[in-house]
Amino acid sequence: MKLIRKYKFILAILLIITITIIIVINKEKLMDNSDYIVTTSDIEIEEEINIASKIYVDIKGAIKNPGVYEVDSDMIVNDVIKLAGGLNDNADTSIINLAKRVNDGDLIIIYTKEEVKNSNIKDTVVKVVDKECICPNIQNDACINTKINDNITNKEENNNSTNKSDETAKININTATKDELMNLSGIGESKADAIINYRKENGNFKKIEDIKNVDGIGDAVYEKIKNNISI
Repeated sequence: MKLIRKYKFILAILLIITITIIIVINKEKLMDNSDYIVTTSDIEIEEEINIASKIYVDIKGAIKNPGVYEVDSDMIVNDVIKLAGGLNDNADTSIINLAKRVNDGDLIIIYTKEEVKNSNIKDTVVKVVDKECICPNIQNDACINTKINDNITNKEENNNSTNKSDETAKININTATKDELMNLSGIGESKADAIINYRKENGNFKKIEDIKNVDGIGDAVYEKIKNNISI
């Protein structure tokens, strides 16, 4: 009993030390597990960011390998051009903003030198970053001048429309009425009747020059009306 009392103080100290050691060990294990959880979470977040950073762009025109490409969201137009194999020899990037950062779903059109030349826009290329090019049918997300883009995409359409309008304005000598024929220069009532009678007897004109076969219509009259008639 005396021995226990004698060493009671020492035993108490040993007990305190043991408890302290156990607490420290458990705390270190808990901290290790916490670090592991944070590290795992960071990896998952990084993977999600990497997935989200991939976008798709479509590049066309004077490029070696046109098509749809999966690219990083921090890429610029020039990066996509390199990814697509580079420019063709006839490419003209004077109206393209090569430094523009691409967005998901962008359409990049690389025009040829001839297309830019025929755009009828000279010395008006305004190099403004992120200037949007809007066309009636196609939007070139890499273009830096709206007027040039519009002219290139609409030139052929406008020409076709003009041709159609001119054709519509002409008088069809196979179907025109007497009054319509009389609108032609040098064609009076008698000549209009002669044209209609010729159609009834010989059928439709095969070419506009055949109208000279009608009595009263010679070379002089034909020269006056040839640009205003059709078949």
